[in-house]
Amino acid sequence: QTAPASAAPGGAAGGSLPSKAPAEKKTFGFLQEIIDADLAKGGRVAHRKDMKGDVIRTRFPPEPNGYLHIGHAKSITINFGLAEMYGGRCHLRFDDTNPAAEETEYVDSIMEDVKWLGFDWGGHLYFASD
Repeated sequence: QTAPASAAPGGAAGGSLPSKAPAEKKTFGFLQEIIDADLAKGGRVAHRKDMKGDVIRTRFPPEPNGYLHIGHAKSITINFGLAEMYGGRCHLRFDDTNPAAEETEYVDSIMEDVKWLGFDWGGHLYFASD
């Protein structure tokens, strides 16, 4: 059964809800919104926006005690992706503070996986134990 024309959205016959312009889709959602607000005129770090060099620095801090899972892939994509989007850099910093559970095999595997996902830490490879 169809509704009569007087029951159209907006309450008036043949009426419709006011249209809204579609919101700009943010690749990284609320994280990107926070960064944009911080860098906008009057924002918390607006003075850094046009500075030479990186403005955004992120890090991916895995523990080298096993192979990566899908949650790690999401974190890699967010951290490296945001840094790339804003002309910054992402540090790959191994949280190697539990030597009994950590092996070089896992460090090598993690580095390979980050590269496989299409990201590069450049000269920013660090170890918490250093």
